[in-house]
Amino acid sequence: MAEQALRKAPLGGFNGGSAAAHVSAAAPATRLSLRAAPDAVAALSKALGLDLPTRPKTSASAKGQHALWLGPDEWLLIDEQGADLAAVAAKSGVLHSAVDVSHRNTAILVAGPKAAQAIASASPHDLSASAFPVGACARTVLGKIEVVIYRAGEQEYRVECWRSFSPYAFGVLAEGAEDAAH
Repeated sequence: MAEQALRKAPLGGFNGGSAAAHVSAAAPATRLSLRAAPDAVAALSKALGLDLPTRPKTSASAKGQHALWLGPDEWLLIDEQGADLAAVAAKSGVLHSAVDVSHRNTAILVAGPKAAQAIASASPHDLSASAFPVGACARTVLGKIEVVIYRAGEQEYRVECWRSFSPYAFGVLAEGAEDAAH
């Protein structure tokens, strides 16, 4: 994996929103697009140190590492400490596809009592606590772009998007957060 420090963060220093919903750029992290058949999940989970989720809209987290279920054979792995996830997955000894997408993606954090409302201003996904509890994740749209939304806490969300779309996504979320305050 290329060093995170070698590339300028697309949203470095961006902050916005309101007291009801604050929007900020997430710290750099490594990301891996992982694809594997069901018979490889146990070995990959063991190598990664967390159980890959196998149910729709679920995730698993341990020690700053997150595995987000995106499909029956697809996960987005995020490591906030910058671990080389592809190398870790390679130690599993099972057939899989692992693509480092660390420089393709970035994340925007949305937090506060009206964080869900801020995101919902541009996304049709149901973010109510009953439909999208803590730990839930989903690939969906935000405005005109594809994103992955991960509910990290009761009032905390991580919105993963392609870095080329990040200024647009940030603007949409910041505007939604400002509107949520009224």
